[in-house]
Amino acid sequence: MKIVFATNNLNKLTEIRSIVSNNIEILSLSDINCHEELPETHDTLSENANEKARFVYDKYGFNCFADDTGLEVISLNGDPGVYSARYAGPECDAENNMNKLINKLDGHEDRSAKFRTVISLIINGSEYSFEGSCSGKIIDKKIGAKGFGYDPIFIPDNFNLTFAQMTLEQKALISHRALAVKKLLVFFNLYEK
Repeated sequence: MKIVFATNNLNKLTEIRSIVSNNIEILSLSDINCHEELPETHDTLSENANEKARFVYDKYGFNCFADDTGLEVISLNGDPGVYSARYAGPECDAENNMNKLINKLDGHEDRSAKFRTVISLIINGSEYSFEGSCSGKIIDKKIGAKGFGYDPIFIPDNFNLTFAQMTLEQKALISHRALAVKKLLVFFNLYEK
């Protein structure tokens, strides 16, 4: 099976490919000559994921899936949530986003948070959705050089390492995205039969 992962984020692509078995080939957007920015115009993770998948399916004709992920911090009423990637502004990067979040949490005792990923799959015109989440806490300094996004300041429950200190294999056992992808893979196995 060949399927497109509708993302421009190479870190996500690498992470997904490390989880998926060899009988499924994950194509990147560049593999299908899609070099444009995918639309994300909604206020929910599921609507954004679906919009991206639908864009690629309709315009390029490939079965595909897209994800949208948000970091939801309890004491900040779920922020940054759907705006996690652009929390510090449209031209921001991961460093700016982490710095803003650390500053916003200054003085807050409750630092609990949850990463949540929604995957939207469009296969032969039909739409399906899969979700994964991982609870943990936000720390006040960055630790670790692996991973991406908020990984250096997020410690999952029952661990003493940030996502950025974990190997891809360790992260793939517990991460929000990995859990959503595993549900997707169960679907693929049933779909092929």
